[in-house]
Amino acid sequence: MSRWIDLTGGTAGKEYAGRFEALAATGQDVHGEARFCAALVPPGSSVLDAGCGTGRVAIWLAEQGYDVAGVDLDASMLDVARAKAPDLTWIESDLAALDLGPSFDLVVAAGNVIPLLAEGAEPGTVERLAHALKPGGLLVAGFGLDAQHLPVPPSVTLADYDAWCEAAGLWLEHRFATWDGRPYEGGGYAVSVHRRPADNT
Repeated sequence: MSRWIDLTGGTAGKEYAGRFEALAATGQDVHGEARFCAALVPPGSSVLDAGCGTGRVAIWLAEQGYDVAGVDLDASMLDVARAKAPDLTWIESDLAALDLGPSFDLVVAAGNVIPLLAEGAEPGTVERLAHALKPGGLLVAGFGLDAQHLPVPPSVTLADYDAWCEAAGLWLEHRFATWDGRPYEGGGYAVSVHRRPADNT
């Protein structure tokens, strides 16, 4: 069972969506992750929102002309996503068991997806996400590295994550401290962009 399900019981969908709706109502930009992805690949590109939750990233990208799908293990989160955007593709699945083939130009795992996976499932899940990429595709993941940036005890280091990506055939292209592209110079949060080589089949 994932750390997320352990933390929430799989019933947090409406509450989670409500938090972001309240932030948006104050004028705060809640689409930083989606804008970051949009700067990496052009409209029309295929994007998988891995650990999509209530669909915030996927829905915004779809509105900008991207071909998107979302996948999540938490049915309560997907219920919200389906209600907001019933015409989009929403898949209920454990990311560790995901098998969509090399279908996407970009896979994004925002919102602490990696550190909230089940303990021990991280390497295999990264391999599954890498497998979903077309040759030349990008895996984008942003997650906390310390207690200040995580709702669970820290368990994943950047060295761990880079090693899992390397084992899955990906190489690090960029690393940032925030979704608005501030350079990473250490600290408790990182956004990493790894690429599948174009000739890696």
